[in-house]
Amino acid sequence: MRHPNQLKSATFMAQTIVVPALLCAGIALSGCTSLGTGSGSVSPGGAPVAFAWKSTDGGTAGTMSATLAGGQTFSGPYLQITREVSNVDFDPMWSGWSYGWNDWDGWGPYGGPFGGPAFVTEYSDHVIANLQSADGQRMRCRFNLTTPVDGMTGGGQGECQLGNGRSVQAEFPRGSTKLGNV
Repeated sequence: MRHPNQLKSATFMAQTIVVPALLCAGIALSGCTSLGTGSGSVSPGGAPVAFAWKSTDGGTAGTMSATLAGGQTFSGPYLQITREVSNVDFDPMWSGWSYGWNDWDGWGPYGGPFGGPAFVTEYSDHVIANLQSADGQRMRCRFNLTTPVDGMTGGGQGECQLGNGRSVQAEFPRGSTKLGNV
């Protein structure tokens, strides 16, 4: 017969192997690529700009390209500003109230129930991008998302600045194309 501490140790060992393995398998099975487009115009002048983005995490990070009317293309990474918080970090908020405040309707974005030790991601509506052309010219972008929890898939608008001082107004419609594992 095993000692209780040996059982706890064996259980812990099994959890440290099985839980990460299941998590990795889930990520691999659910991994899909989202693609989206946007449009814009250069100021001054109003020349059109075509945007495209690609993400493998639901739209919060990925790559983006912007093609100017003359064919010059800028590409690089984009990133939505987020903050991950452990559910355990919320524990002091529930003191004296029902866990997760799930008995209080309309109180905000963190509606309960909050189950066990997990993480909550707080999504801002801010996305930044740093794009570069083949000849080394730069374009920096900042966008405000319409539906932050959906990432770029939720659409948004913003502006980019070219190294020569010109600016680009950009708009991204809601929606995207989801491909399988790409």
